[in-house]
Amino acid sequence: MKSFVNEGLRVLLHGNSIVVEDYLDERWEKVTGEVVDEVIFLSKHTAASNKPALTVHPIGVPHLREGDVPPQGGKPGWAALPNPRIGPWIRLLKNIAQAHNLVPEFEITLEATHHGPLTNKPTMFLEIGSTEDYWKRQDAAQVMAQLVWEGLGLGGGTDVGNWSRANDKKKVLLGIGGGHYVPRHMDVILKDDVWAGHLLSGYSVPMEDPKGETNVEIGGTWKQSIKAAYEATKSAFPGGEILAHLDQKSFKGWQKNAITGFLAEQNIKIGKPNNFY
Repeated sequence: MKSFVNEGLRVLLHGNSIVVEDYLDERWEKVTGEVVDEVIFLSKHTAASNKPALTVHPIGVPHLREGDVPPQGGKPGWAALPNPRIGPWIRLLKNIAQAHNLVPEFEITLEATHHGPLTNKPTMFLEIGSTEDYWKRQDAAQVMAQLVWEGLGLGGGTDVGNWSRANDKKKVLLGIGGGHYVPRHMDVILKDDVWAGHLLSGYSVPMEDPKGETNVEIGGTWKQSIKAAYEATKSAFPGGEILAHLDQKSFKGWQKNAITGFLAEQNIKIGKPNNFY
């Protein structure tokens, strides 16, 4: 595996599937003695639509049951520490892509939390999609390279999205519900100074329909998933106030009632869009 150095940045180039490269951060520390602060994966994005897109997302499979085989890495019930740069970088990415005239051809979007690999440090994926023709686009690659360059302050400027205790009490969005591209959560995160943690789409909060019965325990791994995503987000943003943001329209009444009740039990506050600005 080849590696490259630029100031405090280390770039690893390899030919394996990224989603099964578990604990790259830990392995690097053991081999080099260097402390890893965060992990940023640069990857290809695929989608059934084949539409061009530049995406950013956290990783994990918190909804899978013990014994399930994750289809794309990770381990059941696990959510990585979300990289605090996710929110600030999706806004920066949109600005850079617009400056390079990639918009509206390319959609600039967040994705929901999904897949592996396992990591210990704050992690995010940056992806170019969605077909081989777009993976080869030099202008798209240049935009992603500029995102990393500016976002990490490699040109001598201030880096973007570095969470510190100076941000104590700032609000962090934990997205719950919606589709894979989390549009209602993204509408909030695109506002200046909004921080983003895990983004759980509807498929990551599976709930078993009680079929009209009341006062019954609603099955599914939704509680496990929400709790894992919350704990990981809380750990990634020390001192921050984690607020759950629900895609209200994506839930049926019984689902929304169950989720809001569980959040109250867990002392997880719910935030409306204007609570984050």
